[in-house]
Amino acid sequence: MAGLTMADLSTPALLLDLEIVQRNARLMLDRCQKLGVQLRPHMKTHKTLECADIMTGGSRRCIVVSTLAEASFYADRGYDDILYAYPLPFDKVERCAQLSERLSLFHVLLDNSLALQQLKKRPLSHGKIWHVWMKLDCDNGRAGVPHSEPAALKLAQEISETAGVELTGIYAHCGNTYGCKGEEQIKAVAQQTTAITLQFMEKLKAIGIQGPKSSIGSTPSCSHPVPEMAMLSEVHPGNYVFYDVQQSLIGSCKLEDVAVRVLTRVIGHYPHRNQLLVDCGWTALSLDGGGRLPTGYAIIEGHPELKLTSMTQEHGRVEPISGELDFSQFPLGSVLTFIPHHACATAAMHPVYYVHSKGKIVDTWKPTRGW
Repeated sequence: MAGLTMADLSTPALLLDLEIVQRNARLMLDRCQKLGVQLRPHMKTHKTLECADIMTGGSRRCIVVSTLAEASFYADRGYDDILYAYPLPFDKVERCAQLSERLSLFHVLLDNSLALQQLKKRPLSHGKIWHVWMKLDCDNGRAGVPHSEPAALKLAQEISETAGVELTGIYAHCGNTYGCKGEEQIKAVAQQTTAITLQFMEKLKAIGIQGPKSSIGSTPSCSHPVPEMAMLSEVHPGNYVFYDVQQSLIGSCKLEDVAVRVLTRVIGHYPHRNQLLVDCGWTALSLDGGGRLPTGYAIIEGHPELKLTSMTQEHGRVEPISGELDFSQFPLGSVLTFIPHHACATAAMHPVYYVHSKGKIVDTWKPTRGW
């Protein structure tokens, strides 16, 4: 990497600003420490060892993953206390069992009694028990037992009464913050999710279930936490370490907090349709966001007059938002920089991340892939 600059890279390439990554991670750690709540950072955005070490402050403990590939990747590198926060897939019970028997703490998540039956069929050896988190749907509308239904309390009781199983915690994702606009709306959703979760914890105590942890999370809610979140055990945001255009529009961050970029080169001039062609298609940026930005599928850094109008697998079409394109400003081989709408989806497209500091490439991070 010695002496290599961003202009030397073969494109398309994913760039990470090391100082911004470190700053975002430090701010979240400090925020949680002041709040008095445990940070259990989610690894799904980056899936790398280096970034995980930054997010955990080097502890290599207390993380969330969304795939067993991630869980094994981190376990192989000395991580422990890993929560597989995905509704338990029945075909992966054996792999979960092996990780549970290998690590001091490996947690699984479920939201139905059939999944619990699968765990009962596979008792753990070496005196181990299954550490189970129950997913509670606090009006997010994805996975989880709806908090208002009697089935939620019933499932929690069933888990706590099952031999060889511990109800370790209640887990809620306040993904409905992604529909917010501004800090006030974000805080309202965070407060609602926190209140629902804490009320459910009181219901558990009322039926004699003591001890489970409580955890909520999303990058917007944890970027603007409400005081009531101090009553939770943990929070589990993930995207915050990179942020992205989507987060800046929601109000989670400012655009200068976004650590990730995609570098692309101009490979074609087409005056007859007033377009540039670049070597960044949806395999380098993803179609997430649907081109809803005024600038299309990304912000083109330093060029607010340009729009990434469409992408095919390996090509992107760039044209002016209005007027005629001055092709002399963008010679063939020149470089453009995209700020992605969604960092998680964009990072998933790249086998290596180029980490830079003060304009120089200082490292490469290689993410794990698969499920």
